[in-house]
Amino acid sequence: MSVQPSSLRGRPVVALCGGVGGAKLALGLERLIGADLTIIVNTGDDFEHLGLHVSPDIDTVLYTLGGLSDIERGWGRADETWNFMESLGGLGGETWFRLGDRDLAMHVERTRALRAGMSLTDFTTAMARRLGIASRILPMSDDRVETTVMTADGPLPFQRYFVGLQCAPVVKRLEFKNAEHAAASDQVLAALNNPNLAAVIVCPSNPYLSVDPILAVSDIRNALERVTAPILAISPLIGGQAVKGPTAKIMAELGVPANSVAIAGHYRFIDGLIIDETDRGDAGKVDMPVHVTSTWMRSLEDRDRLAADCLEFAERLATAERRKVT
Repeated sequence: MSVQPSSLRGRPVVALCGGVGGAKLALGLERLIGADLTIIVNTGDDFEHLGLHVSPDIDTVLYTLGGLSDIERGWGRADETWNFMESLGGLGGETWFRLGDRDLAMHVERTRALRAGMSLTDFTTAMARRLGIASRILPMSDDRVETTVMTADGPLPFQRYFVGLQCAPVVKRLEFKNAEHAAASDQVLAALNNPNLAAVIVCPSNPYLSVDPILAVSDIRNALERVTAPILAISPLIGGQAVKGPTAKIMAELGVPANSVAIAGHYRFIDGLIIDETDRGDAGKVDMPVHVTSTWMRSLEDRDRLAADCLEFAERLATAERRKVT
């Protein structure tokens, strides 16, 4: 594993994270810096299903960092069984959104805790501790924010679009209901306002479905504007395609070219962009510092290496800024 830059050692790092791709990098960062990492996770795709509060992105991060995730599927728990869903289907119940038997325990316990008055932040923190995760995992807000996909066929709740219809409808725009009224938790704001903050890293999650809901929370967006530490993002695209998910499809439907220049333009608040070696030719076209490396995280070693690259790039950005000031 690469060595963390000496000037960043012991200093806090914040990651903005969505689902599978973001969780992979979060795992590498957690393995590298442990308790110095705070992960702010998208909750725009949270929804109530079968009477349960389901938080897909939070659970993906919890399972990934807790060593429980299904590596083959990329979501849910390993060694999962599906007796509940089979029985539910036999009764004529809804089975379009699959909840595994092991996964079901998390949703039941979360719903019980929330109904008893616990916040989503406190519940997530308790689960991370129980799973032996050193890093802090925080929902972007304890208030409900609902990602709605405006399609050519009308508005769709996120999970109906993403899971039920497998992202098939043409996307016209995205709305994040209640984002303007949602408040970031004290823990999220403390992490972003920490004067010793070393870096903010935007994980290679879907910019539109996973990162934009986080940025739609005004407290977070305003806090990011005040951050003086380097803010960098990892492009979710490799050769114009996403490793997983509909990023390139959505960009095409919104009339946005699927390339590094567009990703940099989407994240106007960042100081630097990490792109894959396949897209090396884009580096000179991006109007900010660019680091070229392999961003495809096939193995645990890949996650560790990319996490180290992020921290080293953040150190270079900070050094360049210090030189500019002096």
